[in-house]
Amino acid sequence: MQEVIRIEGGRRLKGEVTVSGSKNATVALIPAAVLAEGPVTIVGVPGIADVESLSEILRILNVDVIEKEDHLIIDPSHMRNTDLDADVVTRLRASYYFMGALLGKYGYVRMKMPGGCYLGPRPIDLHIKGFEALGASVEYDRGCYTIRADHLHGAKIFLDISSVGATINIMMAAVYAEGRTVIENAAKEPEIIDVATLLNKMGANVRGAGTGVITIDGVKSLGGCFHEIIPDRIEAGTFVIMAAACADRMLIRNVIPKHIEALTSKLQEMGVDMEIGVDSILVRHADHLHGIDVTTKPYPGFATDLQQPLTPLLTQAEGVSQVTDTIYTERFKHCLELQRMGADIEIGNGMAVIHGPSKLYGDKVTATDLRCGASLVIAGLLAEGVTEIHDVYHIDRGYDNIDGKLKALGGVICRAMVE
Repeated sequence: MQEVIRIEGGRRLKGEVTVSGSKNATVALIPAAVLAEGPVTIVGVPGIADVESLSEILRILNVDVIEKEDHLIIDPSHMRNTDLDADVVTRLRASYYFMGALLGKYGYVRMKMPGGCYLGPRPIDLHIKGFEALGASVEYDRGCYTIRADHLHGAKIFLDISSVGATINIMMAAVYAEGRTVIENAAKEPEIIDVATLLNKMGANVRGAGTGVITIDGVKSLGGCFHEIIPDRIEAGTFVIMAAACADRMLIRNVIPKHIEALTSKLQEMGVDMEIGVDSILVRHADHLHGIDVTTKPYPGFATDLQQPLTPLLTQAEGVSQVTDTIYTERFKHCLELQRMGADIEIGNGMAVIHGPSKLYGDKVTATDLRCGASLVIAGLLAEGVTEIHDVYHIDRGYDNIDGKLKALGGVICRAMVE
């Protein structure tokens, strides 16, 4: 038996929705919290499966975890540095943040290879390069990494690719290193600023987050603090796209519009009727959307996490659209599922060409990864008939209460168990 999501298409959405805390920030903030010597309170934690998995890893490390609504209190006062070889480590990609946190705090970590969505090759060689530059040795044996350092020291580290994961992991390992660490060609995503803000509240000395050069001066100790997570820019973008696709009028609240400017500028190019406020975006129904070309880039460029949710909207636009993904060139499995629903899409090497408008029809489809799942939810709302989405655990890894939020907007959605 497995759980599926069923969506009855053709229902126009209307109302307000509030975006949850950032998934991509949360999954780094939770491991970062173990660097403290006292309790860390994180507010705005989304109710997603990845948080449950990370909390399970914390408990393996004997870290006390208290959950209160959208609060998470993490107390590492009695923490033990235990090998992370449990299966939970392989459930999500972000478990690798414990590499940097445990290496920084204890000078030793042994853990399984992290898991997560398959989007093509996603090596962690840049993380390893950073750890080695700080003075660590790294061994890989029988599916586990062993990383140890008798003494971590500051270093100048140039990232060949501006990797979000590597930037954050090196930043966490460096906070206790002796001397100064400089990360060049650092990623600039808002989640990195959020993690640096948490570390600085704890007593770290991190400067330059959000720019291409981050400087970390090592400190002797870190204390507990209170921190509120930034809004989830990918969830915000997903709902803005959803509103453009099938809403009469939708107000998306708890948004930092600057974080999704690359998306909103493209939607305006399509002809979407939007009113962008200080912390909200209002989308009204607009006829005759136009096809566009989109190329994903590192932040502040168009997010690779939003090209999949955007694709079903492009199937409704007049003319030809082209999506090119320069981050994950294999990230087009959602197009195969959309083809099953009637979309006219040609898939090439690292790109897809969408011919529109196409009428979509409900069918049985599979969420092959998190953002593919979001794409299929939007397609299901647009389609005629009922869409049944399988492997919904991918969706639950990154979207907080998506069923409830859609029902409140007038969507007809339910879960069921099938063989």
